[in-house]
Amino acid sequence: CCSKGPITRSYCLTLTKDCSPTMFKCLISTLMLLSASGFLVLDVKRTSSKNLHLNLFDKLFEEEGMLGKGITVGKVQVALMSSDRSDSSIFGLLEDCATDTGNEPEELSRMANDVCLALMRKSDSWVAACSTGKWFKGDDAGKAESYYNELANAEAMKFEKEYIPDDNDDENKGSSTIVVVSMIIEIQGDSTKFDGAGYSIAQTKEILASIASDVLVDDGYCVNAVEVLWTPGEKDEVMSKNDLILDFPELIDI
Repeated sequence: CCSKGPITRSYCLTLTKDCSPTMFKCLISTLMLLSASGFLVLDVKRTSSKNLHLNLFDKLFEEEGMLGKGITVGKVQVALMSSDRSDSSIFGLLEDCATDTGNEPEELSRMANDVCLALMRKSDSWVAACSTGKWFKGDDAGKAESYYNELANAEAMKFEKEYIPDDNDDENKGSSTIVVVSMIIEIQGDSTKFDGAGYSIAQTKEILASIASDVLVDDGYCVNAVEVLWTPGEKDEVMSKNDLILDFPELIDI
């Protein structure tokens, strides 16, 4: 279900209904599952009135499902501080989500739910966030999948960088660091909220809560695909505020 391309020093978990979940600990000699496509600039833009009217017109003829009409593809990212790499840190929680997940719809949706809950429990450590979403007609499932792949590939390309402190800066290795967690999801219907993360802690929680709730509908069969990535991945890597600004300019300080 996936092609392979090089990537280093990050963690990635990709799950779809048609392929088994795999977590790759990406070292220099490791191949990762995603192939890189052209860079995609992800900007938060207001929907024009013309596009809004077209979407409303399209939805009139869509069949209603448990979560509404059509298909929604979205991305949410949260950057947070982590003081260590213990089992109770965001690193430990994400690794638990990855290793305990199977390929059944219930397990796939539970993984997405667990990641959202893990992030919300660490809301006191948030430093930045962003989100974006796009709706597709049910007949445009191919376009929805293509957009999902664009989002996933664009994020995967950012995870090639290694965040290694200077050799003479041993005291900072494995110490506190900024962590960026990205979730890309394709879900049936139009009720899942994706717009607004980063504008406030409350709005960011609302986005994560909406995803966490909706992925469990219909025992997880409403979820078409989920991908979760986080960086840095190695214990000696440290991401600074400057790294965050340079590599993830779309994130909004909160």
